[in-house]
Amino acid sequence: MEVGNGGDSAMEVEAQVSPLAAAASGSLTPVPGGVASPARRLGLRNSIQTNFGDDYVFQIASCQEISTLAVSLSTNALKFYAPATGQYLGECTGHTGSIHEIAFSAPSSPQVICSCSADGTIRAWDTRSFKQISLLNAGPSHEMFSFSFGGTSGNLLAAGSSSKVLLWDWRSSKQVACLEESHMDDVTQVRFAPNQQSKLISAAVDGLMCVFDTDGDINEDDHLLTVMNVETSVSKVGFYGNTYQKLWCLTHIETLSTWDWNDGTRELDIENARSLASDKWNLDHLDYFVDCHYSLPDDRLWAIGGTSEGTLGYFPVKNNPVGAIDWAEAVLEGGHTGVIRTICPGGSSLQSLGQNKAIFGWTGGEDGRLCCWRSDDVVATKKSWISSTLVSRVDKKTRIRHQPY
Repeated sequence: MEVGNGGDSAMEVEAQVSPLAAAASGSLTPVPGGVASPARRLGLRNSIQTNFGDDYVFQIASCQEISTLAVSLSTNALKFYAPATGQYLGECTGHTGSIHEIAFSAPSSPQVICSCSADGTIRAWDTRSFKQISLLNAGPSHEMFSFSFGGTSGNLLAAGSSSKVLLWDWRSSKQVACLEESHMDDVTQVRFAPNQQSKLISAAVDGLMCVFDTDGDINEDDHLLTVMNVETSVSKVGFYGNTYQKLWCLTHIETLSTWDWNDGTRELDIENARSLASDKWNLDHLDYFVDCHYSLPDDRLWAIGGTSEGTLGYFPVKNNPVGAIDWAEAVLEGGHTGVIRTICPGGSSLQSLGQNKAIFGWTGGEDGRLCCWRSDDVVATKKSWISSTLVSRVDKKTRIRHQPY
């Protein structure tokens, strides 16, 4: 066991793999009658004490370059861990409101993590010293929900606030634009397009997704290119497709849609996404979607959904209105006892997620737990770790899946 400062600790424990697990590739095998076989399952057998207490885990971000995992908590703090072992490294404090988003995305600074908060600030932290090194303050009336780095130079910082999209020059900390006419409600997401860094997508509670060109002197009259109407409050968006020309969109009422953001057309509108996903595994009804994940090498998109008891599934999304959501290809169960708020993948594709020291990914949620999931296709290292408020002991000889409570 490795114990760090502040009383946080983690240990490696054996991962339980279902005897019904699918092939190592993670693909599903059809069986007579046309019903897919169960997905491969990844589970945890033990948990140990940490000092998360009753705190929620809001978001997890990782940086492979510096081997650091960042976790935002409901205490308005950031904590840092070693991704492979769960060893606690340190924490950053300073926000006075809920942290809505964190990311290792500052230009040319892998050791820097940024965070935005309900306190109206975007802060940058040095993960070597755990000290704040930069502060952008829009004021307490401008709650910050999301941020993204991009622009032609890569030094433009966009933030989503209360019905506004704010933009700064990251090098000078100077605000260069305030776009306040395109949205009528909280801007929950801002994202620069990966292959077109001057293009910015914003999405809001008003149900609109807007595309802006951020080259030149930015204003809404000349730089608002496209408006897409989702017709309900948007929670998350992300890019996919071989040139990232597509956009997936999750809403606060758990619907899923896909778009071609270049021409503003909707390709899929899956209003019953939860019930479709519920029919595509042999477990409880799906209660919510956490995120979507895109694999560029495979050109595949998954919707990731969970149950209130803490089980998570990866569901392939097909560009087919009839069978838009396919059978779950991976199930993560046995680690959480409540709603999962965040998942941070360990690789780019479902097949290669286990190649980063056999790590499939990390999850965190409302039970105050931080779980590391190991891929069950790496026979030699079926290991996982979990950081939890509970202490459970299991006889390692038993073949029954442990219920972590």
